Amino acid sequence: MILKWIFDRVVSFIGLLFLWPVLLVVAVLIKMKMPGGPVLFVQKRVGKDGKLFKCHKFRTMVNNANDDDNVDLNANDNHNLNLNENKNENKNKKDNWSTVSVAGDNRITPLGAKLRHYKLDELPGLWDVLIGNMSFVGPRPDVPGYADKLEGEDRDVLKLRPGITGPATLKYRLEDEYLANARELVSNANHNVLGCSSTTPPAPEHQLERKKARVQSRKNFNEVRSKTEEGRCLPKEEIDRMTDQELAVWYNDNVIYPDKVRLNLYYYRHYSFWKDIEMILCTVLGRKMKYAGEVI
Repeated sequence: MILKWIFDRVVSFIGLLFLWPVLLVVAVLIKMKMPGGPVLFVQKRVGKDGKLFKCHKFRTMVNNANDDDNVDLNANDNHNLNLNENKNENKNKKDNWSTVSVAGDNRITPLGAKLRHYKLDELPGLWDVLIGNMSFVGPRPDVPGYADKLEGEDRDVLKLRPGITGPATLKYRLEDEYLANARELVSNANHNVLGCSSTTPPAPEHQLERKKARVQSRKNFNEVRSKTEEGRCLPKEEIDRMTDQELAVWYNDNVIYPDKVRLNLYYYRHYSFWKDIEMILCTVLGRKMKYAGEVI
């Protein structure tokens, strides 16, 4: 991946050189339309080899929306992430806020929604690429609390530098808008993806036939289903009690996130520099491409 390393450094430098007027305009707009907070949102993310780094984006939410995330990383920059120690800490944080956002989330400002839609909030990531914390193409950097779900060969994802774009990013490019229909998505996933009935998990004697049928129609989710945690099926009564935000988090954790891991593992095992170029072009032009046997 030497060519990839050289490409990242050269193109990120050129990008910052030529796009600084755009960054300046966006920064001024944030100051004017979203006063009282910083221009940049800096958050701890899990990088290559499980190391924490500071990820930079333009702020798209109200000030202090995820205040717990903005912590000093000076003591952790050169140490591997201790996944077990962070598990309980992040569980407690999720009781108060969510890292999963959906379209219409009242934390997202009108300007922030536009920046997210056109991916302009990602432009400061060029700096992260230039200094070597990120790459143009790779898995999106996760917040602590998701990396600890990676087990066995899935941990190969951590051998990659996080990317501004990638196969999972292309497939779920408008994820927050997609998750706005979380209630319907969860109901469909219960039956079609996870093989659950509306009230209880399917009886053991019917599981084999249902699995064979799902393999034919939803082969891309077959691996996803095997990797989701126990208790993934939600009874209808539970769905009715949960808020839209809680359902969005459930759908992300049980369907989207495992699918992203699958795509990122494929990327790691079938790396192609020319596919990187194609993904970058598709991201910039808003187009789809064929990858890993599907259109993303």
